[in-house]
Amino acid sequence: MVAIIKSSKSLRRPFHYNETKVDEGVAELLLAQNYPMKNAEQTADLRLKYLLKLANLNSRTSVNAVHISLNFAPGEDFEKEKLQKIAKDYMRGIGFENQPYLVYKHTDAGHPHLHIVTTNIELDGKRIPLHNIGKLKSEPTRKAIEKQFALVPAEAQKQGLFIAKPVAISRLDYGKSETKQAIGNVLQHVLKSYKFTSLPELNAVLNQYRIVADRGREESRIFKNRGLDYRVLDDQGNKVGVPIKASSFYFKATLNSIESRFEVNEMELKKQLKSTRSAIDLTLMKMSGKSLDEVIKSLEKQGIATIKRENQEGRLYGITFVDHRTKCVFNGSALGKNYSAKGLMDRINVESVKSEVRPESLTMTGRHLGGKQGGQPEITIGEIGQTQHALNDSRGLLEKVVSPEETYSYLPFEWRKKKRKRKKKVS
Repeated sequence: MVAIIKSSKSLRRPFHYNETKVDEGVAELLLAQNYPMKNAEQTADLRLKYLLKLANLNSRTSVNAVHISLNFAPGEDFEKEKLQKIAKDYMRGIGFENQPYLVYKHTDAGHPHLHIVTTNIELDGKRIPLHNIGKLKSEPTRKAIEKQFALVPAEAQKQGLFIAKPVAISRLDYGKSETKQAIGNVLQHVLKSYKFTSLPELNAVLNQYRIVADRGREESRIFKNRGLDYRVLDDQGNKVGVPIKASSFYFKATLNSIESRFEVNEMELKKQLKSTRSAIDLTLMKMSGKSLDEVIKSLEKQGIATIKRENQEGRLYGITFVDHRTKCVFNGSALGKNYSAKGLMDRINVESVKSEVRPESLTMTGRHLGGKQGGQPEITIGEIGQTQHALNDSRGLLEKVVSPEETYSYLPFEWRKKKRKRKKKVS
């Protein structure tokens, strides 16, 4: 179980977020705990007013809203009573057992999860401290609940977080509201978490969820007006269903908003270059003699997706890496010449040549080395050259992986100038 606690200055925002999900039929109110009125579960207005009334008891505290999500592993879909028990035990563990809180079960994602909305202002106006609540209270409580209810530990869930789960097209029926909801869930996560510097790089991530950001044809009105649509893709990569306008989402998903991220993202990508390069280099060494598809599968197991760009004849002309570990998207050439489509294929071919030259295939003869010819193994000068060339290539690749890159520190010119000594005035 993964527990996430967020605090804010607005109770209305998390409350309406969950209530809207209930209205859309993708969430259910499981519990309205510690409410004085009996009909709180039937009246949304009463649920919100009571939380606001408590929050107003302490005017000095601006951060008075608490929004918690409890995320379970795929397949852990429990009955209502068990989820209520888990929520109550969690709130008791973090010191909110006496607070009024609302528990919602959401069904609009690939994994079952709960949302809890409450306030940290008590009946006497005192504030429940939130500083380090995640480390000091939430983590011990989460681990105890995992043991008590035999849940999948958070650590095991986080290992699989970089695996993209495509949108389930069969459940959409290509309706507008269902499509928009499915795309919105993925889009929020990708735009918030991943670093990219172009629309094709963004699509490299979205395509793994069977979604595409589409500008249309260059002569189309949407392209000329810098518009953007989001579409669902089928298994063959064809666009299906209705297009959803970027401006229709309540969060920023328009072309202008996306392009405004590029400059900042570029700086973040530079920090993660070495990590992705090293993973690719080590994989090439381990997969010596293997094909490109086999290397791609090995990288995928490590959390790095590889998107090949091929022409109509099937010729590879470009490659993009989506590093789900660091949430970074790299065009192959951006990583360096050796990581472009051509550079990668050249390196794989070199590795294939090396794998063909094995010690047992080498033979020596007295004709070349001055020994006896009878019964002696035989080796040619060409084979010796191939072996030496392969060893040099292997040594060079190893040095590239383990050797630190040369870096230079920049010192402003003004700082390099020597201070001039002032001449003493002669009186």
